[in-house]
Amino acid sequence: MPPTQMAGAPARPRPHRRSAGPRPHDDARLAHLPPLDGLRGLAVLGVLLFHLGDLPGGFLGVDLFFVLSGFLITGLLLREAAANDGRISLAAFWGRRARRLLPALAAALAGTLVLTVLLGSPAMIRFARQDAPWVVANLANWHFVAEQVGYFQATPTRVFTHLWSIAVEEQFYLLWPPLVLLLVRAGRGASGTRAFGPRALAVLAAAGALASAVLMALLLNPADTTRVYEGTDTRAFALLLGALAAAPAVRNRVARLSERAAGRLALVPAVLLAAAWVLVPGTGQVFLFQGGLLLHSAAAAALITLLARAPGTPLGRVLGLRPLTALGELSYGLYLWHWPLILLLDHAGPQLPGWARTPCLVALSVAVAALSKRFLEDPVRYRARWAHGRGGALAVVATLAALTALWLALPLLSPAASGTHPGPTVDVTQLGAPAAD
Repeated sequence: MPPTQMAGAPARPRPHRRSAGPRPHDDARLAHLPPLDGLRGLAVLGVLLFHLGDLPGGFLGVDLFFVLSGFLITGLLLREAAANDGRISLAAFWGRRARRLLPALAAALAGTLVLTVLLGSPAMIRFARQDAPWVVANLANWHFVAEQVGYFQATPTRVFTHLWSIAVEEQFYLLWPPLVLLLVRAGRGASGTRAFGPRALAVLAAAGALASAVLMALLLNPADTTRVYEGTDTRAFALLLGALAAAPAVRNRVARLSERAAGRLALVPAVLLAAAWVLVPGTGQVFLFQGGLLLHSAAAAALITLLARAPGTPLGRVLGLRPLTALGELSYGLYLWHWPLILLLDHAGPQLPGWARTPCLVALSVAVAALSKRFLEDPVRYRARWAHGRGGALAVVATLAALTALWLALPLLSPAASGTHPGPTVDVTQLGAPAAD
């Protein structure tokens, strides 16, 4: 799953004493950096082009999403701790996450179910009904692992296959903040005034990332990579490397660099990432699971922390160009909607000529994502007072009830959904072609 922008950043930290040593770059400006929006835009564009069959290495955009999420969420938590004498409100954090993520996810889930009934095959409808509850529970990745429905052995009949990554991120948002809070509290002095040791978070994130990557290599089954590719434990290294990049120990060291030096150094991981996206021939490469994805995520983490230090350098300005940042701002909705639109329109839509298919499907996905952001995501996130506190809890309950009613009604809406013949299994690298059924 794709990363999301930070919601509801806390107020600017109150002035406080800094320890001796290099002064870290300003935390407040990390709340919104155009180059990071641009990276998010490139990530979602890579995933779209991969699913359309036009960029074999574009699936690596998911790893870039993970690293960005780990970096941004950890930075948000640390800023809140700094602004509130080491206190982090987990309830407020999870509330902000819910307002940011749930409205778009619920709309995409409901809209996809309806479109699948209208345009999909019997197998699409049946699998959509089977997978939807796991999407709602944020356990889609483990459901697909159990069903052996992998990103690399996907079927053109499952409209929610791509949401495994959203589940991984949601599970990270649930588990990581309490660990950060424990570190903050454990590291404060008896007087409650000393900041926690700058190495503690870095050590935890680095050790966790290494353990996750080793587990991926140990559990690898080359014949079916579903378990290691979609398991939260075996994909956590990308999120944790992002968290490592946001750790005080790392950022204080990066702060010693001049902006010019940081900008020049950022070119190295940028070139490595570009080369990987262009040269990796597809998803069936064993080396990806034996350190390749780890190296890609490490390069992404290095690029992100260097860009945060030097956003005004030439590379930062290129990544901050409006077309890329606009895609970045729409990335969550784009990720939610693009895959079902591709499958359903390839199945039931007009047969577009090869030169027109990619731009038309990308434009349609962008349009739907823009409508979602303009009329649903932003109003709930920024302006809806009812979305807070008890009103927000009631809205969640009402949304779940509506989704449940829609899920129960699917067999009534489409009797064809009772069909039993499963769709053919194909390699995901072929998913760019129109579905044969």
